[in-house]
Amino acid sequence: MSASDAESEPARRVVCTVPTYNEAENVVDLSRELLALGPEYEVLVVDDDSPDGTWKLVRDAGEREPRLHLLHRTRDRGRGAAGRAGFLRALEMGADVVVEMDADFSHQPVFVPSMIERLDGADGPGLVLGSRGVSGGSDADRSYVRQVITLAANAYIRVLLGIRVRDCNSGFRCWRAETLRKIRVEDTFSTGPAIVQELLFKTARAGIPIAEVPIDFVDRKRGESTLNMRILMQGYTTVLKLRWMALRGTL
Repeated sequence: MSASDAESEPARRVVCTVPTYNEAENVVDLSRELLALGPEYEVLVVDDDSPDGTWKLVRDAGEREPRLHLLHRTRDRGRGAAGRAGFLRALEMGADVVVEMDADFSHQPVFVPSMIERLDGADGPGLVLGSRGVSGGSDADRSYVRQVITLAANAYIRVLLGIRVRDCNSGFRCWRAETLRKIRVEDTFSTGPAIVQELLFKTARAGIPIAEVPIDFVDRKRGESTLNMRILMQGYTTVLKLRWMALRGTL
């Protein structure tokens, strides 16, 4: 390829989807850091009508920054539904690569370029995880008890679903657009955080290569998490449902 051909090639479109609920303290700063990664990056905030006005901040910031987009949802709320809606909107926007991450800076923008670089690797993975569980990854910012819970949860998911990745719970992910289409992301049924395991399982079952890139996972510094034990237990029940559906051939 000549230099002139390379210059005429359109830039790949990277859309970073960020599901939010009460993230007014973080969302604008996070969006600014993501957009600073390069002109090919765009941010799509998917907000479930946050009472703290998260969506209003994004709306106002988006009036000054055309690469910042808002999907304001007032019905069918929940992490899983928001995640699905964000993926579908990113595909409608013409994304070539879709990054999925949390808004609380536990998923740090600095790791996104290395995840995308891995997506371009010779083995052609269709999904790259930002992973605490591989060499170089870290979860040291959280308490020992929470680290043990994470390790146990990962072991449970790996055994039950037969997934050969180290960080099955990572919601920090980099997808090829064609991967999301192939696994029919529009058919995702999980309404809560278990969408993370559902899409990971469907990707593995489709025979799509999955890679992991080490990240430093840090605990949020601002705002409060909406994750609680009830939501966690619902997620682990969904993992059982996924296994049962796979055995019955209904997944």
